[in-house]
Amino acid sequence: MGSKAELVEEFKEVKREFVMTDLDIMKYFLGLKVDQRATGATLGPSLFAAIAVAVISVYISYRIRKANEAMMEKFLQDYKAFTPTRYSYNELKKITNQFAERLGEGAYGTVFKGRISEDVTVAVKILKVSEGNGEEFISEVGMLARIHHVNVVRLVGYCAEGFRRALVYEFSPNGSLDKLITSPDNTNCFLGWRKLEAIAIGMANGIEYLHQGCDQQILHFDLKPENILLDHNFTPKICDFGLAKPCAKAQSAVSISTVKGTMGYIAPEVFSRCFGNVSCKSDVYSFGMVLLEMIGGRKITEVVSSGNRSNVNYPTWIYNLLEEGDDIRLCVEEEGDAKIAKKLAIVGLWCIQWHPVDRVSMAVAVQMLESQGKGLTIPPNPFVDSITAREDTNISARCVTRTLEVIQEED
Repeated sequence: MGSKAELVEEFKEVKREFVMTDLDIMKYFLGLKVDQRATGATLGPSLFAAIAVAVISVYISYRIRKANEAMMEKFLQDYKAFTPTRYSYNELKKITNQFAERLGEGAYGTVFKGRISEDVTVAVKILKVSEGNGEEFISEVGMLARIHHVNVVRLVGYCAEGFRRALVYEFSPNGSLDKLITSPDNTNCFLGWRKLEAIAIGMANGIEYLHQGCDQQILHFDLKPENILLDHNFTPKICDFGLAKPCAKAQSAVSISTVKGTMGYIAPEVFSRCFGNVSCKSDVYSFGMVLLEMIGGRKITEVVSSGNRSNVNYPTWIYNLLEEGDDIRLCVEEEGDAKIAKKLAIVGLWCIQWHPVDRVSMAVAVQMLESQGKGLTIPPNPFVDSITAREDTNISARCVTRTLEVIQEED
């Protein structure tokens, strides 16, 4: 064996050989000869093994660090993409490939699929030309830019160029909830009871966040299945804030000049103040109607025909099924599914009581939906117009509150 200085130089040479390329290291793992000088015949098996372990450790650490850096860079790029950005109309043309793929069309505009980058897909809503002063557009952009919740759609950007206005949202591949509301007999489209339960809980959490989780209370005024988007995991996202109105959390009543919402989902007090004041309970009513639509598997505006029943009010039909102990839907295969269906029906009926004071708050609705359904009482029939029924409503409301943990709400 050579002198100490020669051994040090030999060690340095071996180290250089190992860190030179990834291919050399792979050759080592495959048992191939990297270099005659790096063999155990020169340095001995122990020293060779120590060097190999050290070099491999450094190499693995380097690879991990580079992977983490790449992951962080991707996160920052995605975060930047999801920060509300102002786009020009020409940029929207490029994003949507000249508006090639239409996703849908509603009363307020047409939605197209677009792509900001390879990893970021968006939905671009081109708003129809309005005769107003743009208050709805300003309201939606202003509110969504400050809202960050898993059950509220994220505003990626917007366009305001002359008379052209557009909103750019995160893309929800499973579309809107209305397209998936169907009878369980339709096995190709029916989501299943547990998924419906998860969607209901997500919707309730999103609405409760709008009512109590934001700096200002936000009333949506247009909750309906068409405005509930579903992402790749069927997580519900509340969208379309064109009619939304912010107000102080301590404000018990909201003043509105016109009727807001979609027929069938509009709370009675929005039409006539004789039912009570317009407040966050108006959204609770709309949510209850969506719940009943989900469990009934049909639109709330459809005429219900079941056996000898015909021309029956839809919520009344659901209520009668509960009272008679029948299955809520045509097909409930498991006992657990029947409990979920019954729970959703009970919560829905508590939400659509005629008078706002008799409805549960969204906080209580969330608690009821997340429970196992035990202790929930069937609410009074909201469609019985009598003083006695009104008194029974107040009594039953107090009963259901006692069966649950009390959650203080701000009216």
